[in-house]
Amino acid sequence: MENVVLIIHLILALGLIAVVLLQRSEGGGLGIGGGGGAVSGRSAATALGKMTWILAIGFIATSITLTIIAAEKSAGSSVIDRLSATPPAQNGSPALPAGDDLLPPSADGDAPLVPAAD
Repeated sequence: MENVVLIIHLILALGLIAVVLLQRSEGGGLGIGGGGGAVSGRSAATALGKMTWILAIGFIATSITLTIIAAEKSAGSSVIDRLSATPPAQNGSPALPAGDDLLPPSADGDAPLVPAAD
């Protein structure tokens, strides 16, 4: 189900990009140019404009659907729960060193670490 919705979502995204790029620029993005004589708050709805709205509504609907599907799949599990779970012990695997074993042998108190002289 998730794959079907994801494929539809991708097709809608590509279609929305194509329809927006096909539309004629009216130069109203920064309030410059455009106009065409009659100043009105709303331009005539074109076929590409209607198609943009349809694709945008479908894109938003599939986005919400994918979010719901992802939330249902991850319900009950969290990243913290997965990190705190100990992995099963494998035969022959070496034991992890404790925190004290990680210090180099020459680390005495506040003395700086100096490479061994050869």
